[in-house]
Amino acid sequence: MAKENYNSESALFSQAQHFLSRDNHKFSFSSNHQPALVVEPGDFIHVQTWDCYRGAITNETNALLPIDGSLINPATGPIFINGAQPGDTLSVTLHDIRPGARGVARTYPGEGQLQHFLTAPYAQFFDVRDGIVTMNERVSFKAAPMLGVIGVAPESGEIPTMPAGKHGGNLDNNKNTIGSTIHLPVKHPGALLAMGDMHASMGDGEICGTGIEIAGDVLISTQLIKGLGTDFPVTETESSWITHGVAPVEDLYSAMRIACEEAAGLLVTQWGFSYEEAFIFLSVQGNLGIAQAVHPAQGTVIAKMELSKISACPKPFNIA
Repeated sequence: MAKENYNSESALFSQAQHFLSRDNHKFSFSSNHQPALVVEPGDFIHVQTWDCYRGAITNETNALLPIDGSLINPATGPIFINGAQPGDTLSVTLHDIRPGARGVARTYPGEGQLQHFLTAPYAQFFDVRDGIVTMNERVSFKAAPMLGVIGVAPESGEIPTMPAGKHGGNLDNNKNTIGSTIHLPVKHPGALLAMGDMHASMGDGEICGTGIEIAGDVLISTQLIKGLGTDFPVTETESSWITHGVAPVEDLYSAMRIACEEAAGLLVTQWGFSYEEAFIFLSVQGNLGIAQAVHPAQGTVIAKMELSKISACPKPFNIA
């Protein structure tokens, strides 16, 4: 990734026709939220995001400050996309993601896959410069910025930004990164898109409960696939497409089953596979993985099924 994508002005952002400040944020997805911005499909939008703590964790003094769970994961938006109607798919392309200069990861006893090793809360700050993350004097690595939260208004009710669901939300898929397109099911006019929870890097599973939580800037555009609706969100990269399965905490098997069902459904309905062919193909070519499995934690567990783009299924949807 070119270094100008991090902590500096990116030429891509000059294409933006709209700017949405992080001051316009919500802690839930709902059709009752008033739009912060109205755009046309194809418009480029510069979206500014908070870190998941809304800037509350800034230094070693407040590194372990308790945060009210209802104030986690502010999502900038919502954005009303003209022409989006129930039954459509909203396709959101992440053209650029620029994390800020400093982020943090935190963990606590009783949370995460290695909780039994912890005797006290712990926080680690990271510096991000020129596309490199520095953890300490011994450890540094390439940044891999991504968005943890991206979604639209759900079919009914109000859903906090902490869990994921059919509307998207806290998908925590590290493939939701620069160049990716996230396909989301539209359930209400305008879709009401919102996003946040940026990470400078996050591993599969996010096993301690956080990635490198960081504020930053995102350049997006949207398109509509009319009259074709996904069930759960689908992520598309240059080389693959990825379905998601979401289930309550401690039910990872259900999440994996749903991710497989979603992939098989697209192979059958969009690309003419039989279910038997889809089952075999997913077993020999698909990659079933875990996006989110903190164990235990509030929210959801999330699985993902990734398929390489080949001529038999070059994209999620068979559209002109």
